[in-house]
Amino acid sequence: MRCLLLEKPKHFCWIDRPEPDAPGPGEAVVRVHSVGICGTDYGGYLGTMPFFSYPRIPGHELGVEVVAVGTGTSNVQVGDRCCVEPYINCQQCYACLRGLSNCCQHHQTLGVHCDGGLQPLFTLPARKLHPSPRLSHAQNALVETLAIGCHAIDRAAPRQGETVLVIGAGPIGLSVLEFAVLSGARAIVMDRIPMRLEGVRARLPSVESHLASGAHDDEQAIAQLTDGRMCDVVIDATGSNVSMAGALSLCAFGGRLVYVGITQSEIVLPHAPLLHRRELSILASRNALSRDFTKIIALIEAGSIDTQPWITHHLPFADVIEDFPNLLPPATGVLKAVIDMPASV
Repeated sequence: MRCLLLEKPKHFCWIDRPEPDAPGPGEAVVRVHSVGICGTDYGGYLGTMPFFSYPRIPGHELGVEVVAVGTGTSNVQVGDRCCVEPYINCQQCYACLRGLSNCCQHHQTLGVHCDGGLQPLFTLPARKLHPSPRLSHAQNALVETLAIGCHAIDRAAPRQGETVLVIGAGPIGLSVLEFAVLSGARAIVMDRIPMRLEGVRARLPSVESHLASGAHDDEQAIAQLTDGRMCDVVIDATGSNVSMAGALSLCAFGGRLVYVGITQSEIVLPHAPLLHRRELSILASRNALSRDFTKIIALIEAGSIDTQPWITHHLPFADVIEDFPNLLPPATGVLKAVIDMPASV
């Protein structure tokens, strides 16, 4: 079967692999129908994603169909449409034993640390499949992106009447905003790109927006929006160490700051004037939990989350090598591109 390998940064190539063997106990073989492209995939392509290993078959945002199941599998059956929880955990380490499968000490993300879904068929632990017969394959491919935002909001635990500021209106920031709105909190978004803020206003009209222009100006603007109280929750989805450090100044006294974006650079925090005096809590948010996938499927099925505006671009599997670089420039307006896989191997 024809698979797409990212051999090294900026170099895709086609390879042939045999179809997978029959699944073992607790496993399932799936046919891949839809693959979402996210910032991790762009970073892997550009060579800027610190956790990406090469050569690698990318793809972790997946809409799949079960074609075979091994013994002992009860959560899915042949023919099920599913989304995939792409975080492969060992089930034995201290984190896993405490239910923290998202930060397993031996964690492997499909398409990043181990091969992912840009191949027609592959084998997965069946426990990582979440059936959702009412969702399309493309909708299933969106669930993982939304799960990142869902988990970040759970980490922040906003309450009704509190103010949540999301910094960065890319796909991860938008997924956070979806759940900030559902929490009943007041939601504000800040970004440097006007087109992104226009997109937020179109998709989530209840969210207030601020065009970022610089640390001092941004602090003043947020102070005006909140009558000087600042924000109970600030979630930084930029991956910029400068933004992540400056986010402290936007937090209210007793506020919570959540980092969902990732940076390799050092973050320098002003301790006494802000962090200590305001008694702020700083939290990290990594990946998502199984319960997040179940929750999101139910919300989409109920119409509480509208997936229609999310997918802005489609490309056929056969055209990925040629078209992938064209998705990178911001001017293209890509929010979520989905690769449509072939119907047969």
